[in-house]
Amino acid sequence: MIKKENKVDIVVPWVDGNDPEWLKVKSKYQSLDASSPVTDARDNRYRDWDTIRFLFRGIERHMPWVNNVFLITWGHLPSWINPNAEKLRIVKHSDYIPEKYLPTFCSHTIELNLHRIKDLSEQFIYFNDDLLVMRDTSKEDFFHNGLPRDYAILNPIPTTNIKSVQDCTLTDLEIINSHFNKKAVIKQNLGKWLSPAYGKLLFRSMCLLPWPYFAGFLSRHQCNAYLKSTFEEVWSKEYGILDETCSHKFRTRRDVNQWVMRYWQLASGKFEPIKPYGEVCYLSDDNKYNSILFKTIENSQNKTIVIHDDFQSFDSDRYLELKTSLISHLEHRYPHKSAFEK
Repeated sequence: MIKKENKVDIVVPWVDGNDPEWLKVKSKYQSLDASSPVTDARDNRYRDWDTIRFLFRGIERHMPWVNNVFLITWGHLPSWINPNAEKLRIVKHSDYIPEKYLPTFCSHTIELNLHRIKDLSEQFIYFNDDLLVMRDTSKEDFFHNGLPRDYAILNPIPTTNIKSVQDCTLTDLEIINSHFNKKAVIKQNLGKWLSPAYGKLLFRSMCLLPWPYFAGFLSRHQCNAYLKSTFEEVWSKEYGILDETCSHKFRTRRDVNQWVMRYWQLASGKFEPIKPYGEVCYLSDDNKYNSILFKTIENSQNKTIVIHDDFQSFDSDRYLELKTSLISHLEHRYPHKSAFEK
């Protein structure tokens, strides 16, 4: 039974990668974890380009129908944040993540426990701080008939390197295939799996239909619409692997991530079809990609875009130069402060 309610919340995690106290604690646990070859604690996992300020401006301007915005933080806050903003709810890790998993420097732990956030609505949208809202949206873009809007498109999951996030999705798929029969799932919701909304992407699904198991789902780095009850259900069915993942202080190769919740919703039929949306741009050492990003910020017709941190240089001056240029373009696109700012 789907719990129907009108409220839709947003959840956004954020970390200040320059906070000396946070760095001190991170360094302590990272040294203890140094012998493991499969953890991912790269600096760009925590680097802050200050884009979250403009995510909040976009939310206020283009998503005025949202109930509350939950900002998840280790304990520090952006210097510009207005903690008394009407729709803002500040949540520390210790407010909702079980004590045995703390401290954590792993996004998977932060994500997998979202259902434990006090007063979070049944329907919520999960944003990362590198996403931006570019155009007006409606509640129907994310939820319809009490169900998340999503696209059920079959897609093989490649693993590219030992630190690839796709390795986590392989573990996610093992869980899905152990609980769901692919043929029965698609037959029961044929209109959702073969929806004309997917356009040419349907060919991907058609090619993979003969396989007896799910080989993967198309997943774009965008915001995801979730039901809190999905998290509760998956925890009840797969406590062991979720508990193990959350016990890791840093990303580990065969963890599970939030996509297991999305895949569970797809396999359960708890979604309403929508055309895949959003655009991915790159912050890079190559100015060609940065130029594309800046033009997209100015002119994108997509409702959301994501700014992927692909900047590999260790040159601090180059980083500051690029960050200054990025903020300048974002200020031009979102010139007015939001109620979330002081």
